Amino acid sequence: MTTAAQPELRWHAVGRRKTSVARVYLTPGSGKWDVNGRTLGDYFPRRSLVQHIQQPFTVTDTLGAFDVKARLGGGGSTGQAGALRLAIARALVGADDMHRRKLREHGLLTRDPRAVERQKPGQPGARKRFQFSKR
Repeated sequence: MTTAAQPELRWHAVGRRKTSVARVYLTPGSGKWDVNGRTLGDYFPRRSLVQHIQQPFTVTDTLGAFDVKARLGGGGSTGQAGALRLAIARALVGADDMHRRKLREHGLLTRDPRAVERQKPGQPGARKRFQFSKR
């Protein structure tokens, strides 16, 4: 007699911010973090970014209830932190739809659309112009 394997509880979500992309896998556990093969504190040394990332867990009172495995790419540390926060919030909604209301009230399910404006030709930057010279 063969028994079917118990399906593993695992939720996947993707978050984006600026040019950064975060792919997150949540599994029920003790709160371990694996961010590109490192711990959360190693990958993000700024405490403000760590608090920013953990916000979905603190809002839903699930801090330490899930193990997080994340793959980040593109952009800088602030963009990656924002992408990771959005991905975690989306994965929490996948884990339990009851979290959606709290996360929505705190604005954690909204993707931040702001990105760098492109540099236009014949100008030094996106908005800056070369100095005007009358003569």
